[in-house]
Amino acid sequence: MTAQAGKDMLLKIEGAPGVFTTVAGLRARTISLNARTVDATDGDRAGRWRELLAGAGVKSAAVSGQGIFRDAASDALVREAFFDQAGKRWRLVVPDFGVLEGPFLVAALEYAGEHEGEATFALSLASAGEIGFAAI
Repeated sequence: MTAQAGKDMLLKIEGAPGVFTTVAGLRARTISLNARTVDATDGDRAGRWRELLAGAGVKSAAVSGQGIFRDAASDALVREAFFDQAGKRWRLVVPDFGVLEGPFLVAALEYAGEHEGEATFALSLASAGEIGFAAI
């Protein structure tokens, strides 16, 4: 696998059913996939090594991004998703890795701007249900 450009990672939000709009203006984005572990160790465990219960932990995904305002349509969808606090469907495209898709809540939405600079935003998404994965 060759090096990938960060700008090729896409974050999309579903507007109409099955229609995804790319969140425009993102300059940085991070996707974190997590799985909690469940400790099933007891006093009889050989050598006193920890034993983890496979498949028992809670999986989650978190996404964060920062950027500049560039597109009124995607800005409106993100803003509505925050104020509605409904689990909107999001699609995360990571080149040469895969596509993650499922419901996320907008956990944080921040706006900022310098007097002589552009208006910026930052957002954080938290998974709100099962996230599907398809390899590319």
